[in-house]
Amino acid sequence: MMMSRSGAKAAKSLLAAAGPRLFFSTTTTIRAVSSHEAALSASRLLKPEIASSWIWSRAPTVNGGMRFASTITLGEKTPTKEEEANQKKTENESDGGNAGAGGNNKGEKGIMSYWGVEPNKITKEDGSEWKWNCFRPWETYKADTTIDLKKHHVPTTFLDRIAYWTVKSLRWPTDLFFQRRYGCRAMMLETVAAVPGMVGGMLLHCKSLRRFEQSGGWIKALLEEAENERMHLMTFMEVAKPKWYERALVITVQGVFFNAYFLGYLISPKFAHRMVGYLEEEAIHSYTEFLKELDKRNIENVPAPAIAIDYWRLPADATLRDVVMVVRADEAHHRDVNHFASDIHYQGRELKEAPAPIGYH
Repeated sequence: MMMSRSGAKAAKSLLAAAGPRLFFSTTTTIRAVSSHEAALSASRLLKPEIASSWIWSRAPTVNGGMRFASTITLGEKTPTKEEEANQKKTENESDGGNAGAGGNNKGEKGIMSYWGVEPNKITKEDGSEWKWNCFRPWETYKADTTIDLKKHHVPTTFLDRIAYWTVKSLRWPTDLFFQRRYGCRAMMLETVAAVPGMVGGMLLHCKSLRRFEQSGGWIKALLEEAENERMHLMTFMEVAKPKWYERALVITVQGVFFNAYFLGYLISPKFAHRMVGYLEEEAIHSYTEFLKELDKRNIENVPAPAIAIDYWRLPADATLRDVVMVVRADEAHHRDVNHFASDIHYQGRELKEAPAPIGYH
């Protein structure tokens, strides 16, 4: 009898101390516990394999209850009320900071950092919120669609002919694969066209560092070209959704073309720029055919994607035809820049000796 009473008292003391931590809930119920129930509870708590499973099954799943159950099982320190308040404050600040992020980041939690790097709140000229993170309002422009689209560099040297026929040979498998699916064709074309500017800019950057000299602005000009071509891709991704085998083809073509162009630029920059000039001439031809199909109504002239309207400052009612027009104009400008760069090299001079056409659209 004495052992039973002492066991009951020990169980009551143990439950009184552990109860608020193990059995936390929004309401508390107090009732009398018999000596038999107390002894049974004490025996359960003294068996670790039963206690562990019982704690997990009864621990609440709200307000951090599961966290408290796991910390007791693992013997970790229970967070204090002050620590909980600081954590909630941080989460609230994170949610509040994300409210102004805009664009396609809605619904995501803000990123908090010790370093205090916070995104600036950017607005349009009319005061409305800028919703794109991939480019800024000062990077937008109106494309010059009056540029001469028929200009062509006639191959004169051996390297010119190699560059010309290399591009022509690449067009045959492209025509065979895509045929008249110009949306997917444009998407594939831009994944390739965005590579040369990045490779050329990167190599000029490394050359500038090695020689301790400036580049005449050509690093920035070539990187601008690569970024512009990438924006073409982001636009056509809204129009044509690539299939899995087209994505696989992009990975393969990009891997081969990047390394081939990298090697070609190292051996002969004038050949590399000439080839890109011819590649842009083919792009102009492809987009002209795209426009013909739109005019024949073989391709639906859908509304222009929102990203295109903001990037090229198109009217709100712009259509896919308007987008193809400005993209074709961009390709014509890239044609001129690369043929110009090749001519500089053919004259035995370096790019830095001629002012780079920065912002040439």
